[in-house]
Amino acid sequence: MGLVLGGVFADQLSWRVGFFMNVPIGLALITMAMRVLSETSRQKGAFDVVGAVSSTLGMGALVYAIVHSTEVGWLAMSTLGVLAISIGLLALFIVTEQRVAQPMLPLRLFASRERVGAYLGRLLFLGAMVSFFFFSTQFMQLVLGFSPLQAGIGFLPMTIPTFVAALSVPILTRRFGNGGVLCLSLVLLTVGMFWLSLADENASYWSGIALPMLLIGLGNGSALGPLTVAGVSQVHSDDQGAASGMVNVAHQMGGTLGLGILIAFFAHASNAPLTGITLLSHQISVAVLGGSIMVCLALLVALFMIVPASNAATRAFS
Repeated sequence: MGLVLGGVFADQLSWRVGFFMNVPIGLALITMAMRVLSETSRQKGAFDVVGAVSSTLGMGALVYAIVHSTEVGWLAMSTLGVLAISIGLLALFIVTEQRVAQPMLPLRLFASRERVGAYLGRLLFLGAMVSFFFFSTQFMQLVLGFSPLQAGIGFLPMTIPTFVAALSVPILTRRFGNGGVLCLSLVLLTVGMFWLSLADENASYWSGIALPMLLIGLGNGSALGPLTVAGVSQVHSDDQGAASGMVNVAHQMGGTLGLGILIAFFAHASNAPLTGITLLSHQISVAVLGGSIMVCLALLVALFMIVPASNAATRAFS
């Protein structure tokens, strides 16, 4: 519904209006939370100021370097300089987390291969999914000539499969295990994204966009749950908040880094000897193909990190 309503606002009013959709939703959720959720016991703590600042600036500099490279190249001094600053800040963050009494991100969270795999897999998965929405919108509007409203409606073929798949995850997990469901979802996503990357300026919406979206919807709906479970697996009660926070960090940074990387793919594809809509279609195809590679890498992470660790934990528990 969000995509359709966003299309309505962009088509009839302004794209800026779409950002206000979250305000009433957020206020309603705050009101409900205050009435339903019980307050937890208060504990003394300390702000990890250096860790918060260094991690934020470090990741921001990394994203800027990736996006900036599309304009001036990777070997430009400005790109290399920002990249060096990013590495330095992130190194400071790691050292800080090792030394402070109450780190923002306890490094012991990375002692589990399953959790590390979940964070990497989520980075890659979200990078591909955010880029899917971005480039699919560009393709429908700029190549197929859809209006913003039509483009919003154009995402409906993935909406119902996403909803059905998400509801089916508990049942599927009991039968195939968390790792099995995750791998199946990533296979569906890889096939759907690759299929979508084949669309060009002559593609039909139904065969080139809608059908791949069915697979993408099924994969999207069934991947997030297992990734979240793996991301907080076997966490000590004292680290549950930090582990959940790391899941969210991987979620947010995956979309940011992934989109930045695939925009670089998009820009590099402009060197092809094509013009007009044909060139634009080719650029979007290359970017979406890059997204399918990201999902394929997430599948490999799941197969070699999450599934073996999850199976070992299950055997130990039983």
